[in-house]
Amino acid sequence: MSSARVPFSRAEIIAVGTELLTAFRTDTNSLFLTARLNELGIEVRRKSIVGDDAADLAPAIRDALERADLLVVCGGLGPTEDDRTRETVAEVLGLGLTEDRAIVERLRERFAARGWTMPENNRRQGMVPDGAVVLDNARGTAPGLLLETGGRVVVLLPGPPRELEPMFTAVAQARLSKHTAPDRLYRRILRVAGRGESHVEELAQPVYERWRRATQPVATTVLASPGLVELHLSTRSADPDTATVALDGATGELAAVLGEHLFSTDGRSLSEVVGQMLRDGGFRVAVGESCTGGLVTAQFVDVPGSSSYVETGVVAYSNEVKQAVLGVDPGLIESAGAVSEAVAVAMAEGAQRVGVVEIGIGVTGVAGPGGGSEEKPVGTVCFGVVGPGTEREARTVRFPGDRAMIRRQAARTALDLLRRVLQRRMRERATIRGSGS
Repeated sequence: MSSARVPFSRAEIIAVGTELLTAFRTDTNSLFLTARLNELGIEVRRKSIVGDDAADLAPAIRDALERADLLVVCGGLGPTEDDRTRETVAEVLGLGLTEDRAIVERLRERFAARGWTMPENNRRQGMVPDGAVVLDNARGTAPGLLLETGGRVVVLLPGPPRELEPMFTAVAQARLSKHTAPDRLYRRILRVAGRGESHVEELAQPVYERWRRATQPVATTVLASPGLVELHLSTRSADPDTATVALDGATGELAAVLGEHLFSTDGRSLSEVVGQMLRDGGFRVAVGESCTGGLVTAQFVDVPGSSSYVETGVVAYSNEVKQAVLGVDPGLIESAGAVSEAVAVAMAEGAQRVGVVEIGIGVTGVAGPGGGSEEKPVGTVCFGVVGPGTEREARTVRFPGDRAMIRRQAARTALDLLRRVLQRRMRERATIRGSGS
C-alpha cells in the first residue's frame, strides 16, 4: 500500500450475488462489515446488492469509487462462470489479470488433501489483478484481494460469512487501521418495550434534540420492530473518555423520561435481561402457552445458560391439553372463554405446578387469520404471570398485523410482563430493606 496515509471518511459496500436478490438469501455480511468499519471510525454511506452480471456490477463499482474512499465488495470470487467480481474490478480499474501460481498450487493441495483432483475451473481463483495484495483464506478456496488506486482502497472478500469475517478482521487490523482518523465512532443501544415508536419519539425527542447541539454531539436513530423500539446513540471522538461521558449523559436523561419501559442500556436483549433477573433472584420459570406455540419458551432458551432458570414449556394449544396437562378447570374455559385473563392465569398456575417452580407464565390468544369475534378480534392475546411468591399479574393486549407478527409481539410481551413483575418485586424488597435500616 502507498506510504501516504489519507484518513478514510466514507465507505461503501457492494454485496454480489443474484441469490441475494431473491426471497431465499439475506445479506448479513453488510451488517458485520458496517459494525467493524464503524469501530475504525469509518462511516458506511451506502450499501447495495448487485446480481452476478458484469454489465450491472461494473457501473456499480465505478459509481461507488466516485463517492467512497473505501469500497468493500463481497461475493463473486468463486470458480464458476457467474463469479465475475475480480474480472469486473480489474476491468473498471484498467488492470490486467495474471495467474498466481502459488494460489493455484495451494488450491491443488487443498483438494488433494481430501483425495480429490482440483477442477480446472478453480484456476480462475488464482487470477490476480496487477498490483493487488492477496488475502489468504484459511476457510475456503477463494482468496481475497486488496487494491489501491488513486488514494482509494478496494477490498474484495469471499461471500460465505465464515470465510469473510476472519479475513476482514485481519485486513482491518493490519491495513485499514492505518487509513483511519484519530477519532472513533462510539455507540450505545437503548431498548424499550411496551410503547410504540411514536410514543417513544414523543418522550425522547426533546432529550436527544439537546444532545445533537451539545459541545460533544450525540446523534440518535430510532428503530422499531414488533413489540420493541431501539434508540441508537452515537458520538465521534478521539478520546474514549469524552465519548463515554457524553453517551452516559444522554443515556441517563433518556432513562429518566422512558422510565420502566426502558429495559436495556447496554444492548442486551429482553431475553438476556429477564434471564439475568431470574438468575439474580434465584427463580425458575415454566411456561404454558397456546397461540405462541413455543415462542415464549424459545426466547428464554435462546440465551446460553438458560438451563439455570428455565424448567419446562408446555404448548397447550387445545382446550383438552389445557385441562389435562395444565389442570385448567373446564368450567372456567366455558364461562370465561379460552382467550381470557382468567384462563391465562390458570395456565400460568398449571405451568408453575407442573414445573415445580417459583414462576409460571400463561399465554392464550387469537393469532388469526380466523377465529376472532367482535368481543375478541384477531390479535387479542391474554397473559398471566404467577409468582414469585404471591405475585399475580394479568393483561390483555390487542396486537396488529398478520399471524406471524401477532405471535412475535405476544412472545415479547410475555417476557416484558415478567420483567415488570420482577422489577416491582425488586423495588419492594429494596423498600423493605431501606425501612429496616
